[in-house]
Amino acid sequence: MNVLFLTTHLNAGGITSYLLTLAQGMRQRGIEVHLVSSGGRREEEFSSLGVRLSSLDIRTKSELDFRIYKVLPRLRRYMEQHHIDILHAQTRITQVMGQLLKSMTGRPYVSTCHGFFQGRLSRRLFPCWGDAVIAISEAVCHHLVSDFHIDEGRVVLIKSGVDLRAYAPADEETKRQLRRKYHLGEGQVIGNIARLSDVKGQDILIAALPTVVAQMPDVKLLIAGEGKMEKTLKAMVKTFHLERHVFFCPLVNKTAELLSVLDVFVMPSRQEGLGLSIMEAQAAGLPVIASNVGGIPSLIEHGKTGILIEPESPSVLARDLMELLGDEKRLREMGNAGREFALQHYGADTMVDKTLSLYRRFVSDEDDEKNSCR
Repeated sequence: MNVLFLTTHLNAGGITSYLLTLAQGMRQRGIEVHLVSSGGRREEEFSSLGVRLSSLDIRTKSELDFRIYKVLPRLRRYMEQHHIDILHAQTRITQVMGQLLKSMTGRPYVSTCHGFFQGRLSRRLFPCWGDAVIAISEAVCHHLVSDFHIDEGRVVLIKSGVDLRAYAPADEETKRQLRRKYHLGEGQVIGNIARLSDVKGQDILIAALPTVVAQMPDVKLLIAGEGKMEKTLKAMVKTFHLERHVFFCPLVNKTAELLSVLDVFVMPSRQEGLGLSIMEAQAAGLPVIASNVGGIPSLIEHGKTGILIEPESPSVLARDLMELLGDEKRLREMGNAGREFALQHYGADTMVDKTLSLYRRFVSDEDDEKNSCR
């Protein structure tokens, strides 16, 4: 089988990580994987797996951008040349492309919904979800059926998975060495690894920090990622006089290493489809404090594998951080419980096998197992 992944870019982020895990699993199962995007810093990781990459100028937010229509004839020829059996799109722009390519070639097309979207007129008039749409969590599944009125039979629940072999709890010596590498000193370190955007809530975490460092002056915050909120977040750090406590670094294929630096992982999102970075943190044995929104509650058993807080609540976040950082036994037990949950539920093989089964529903006559929302 030949599958063509469509995504906007291959820079750091949840969609790129999802595709990397999916591509690795597909290649291990003998599937030929092609990927079209506008390129990005993680291209080499895909190439090392044997994924055939093509870079096109499709990085835009507008479904009306002429560039995405200009490349369609070229993509049609590519699909014919490489005998592509099925298309799999990841973003709104590539969903539109996938739907048009399906009309042009007759090839089946599926998409993955990675989060929550406003019901803009263009989405309602031209939904472009495909023959089937993968929902990465129960919350996203409900969103697609309730808000976009997609037939339940077309929505397939396939939770994202992670490569568990890449993550493990760090021993104390490794943690000390890495903290020296990142100039973090000897105090406890809390962290967030995500795209720097309003929806991820890093501003809430920074707003909580003055209360924490007033009581625990050695605590540091590591924020790893890039995005539109970077200047705003750095300005907040200056406003709160937190320059000695907050450290920013780009996220360049060092997630496992960065997690090894931390004592607590924090994700105060305003919305979240599932929370891939939370899953990675739990796999690394870290206790997690995260917002009680979207798909996150399916990852955290409050008080056991992590702590759930309401969004937009920096004072509550500060309180819970201080309580957790002040209790080494609870830190250790919560981290261990989260890792055990990750080992039982987050394996990538299940995600890959269910996705491949979905492909085969459309590529062949096999009546593979269906994972509908019903």
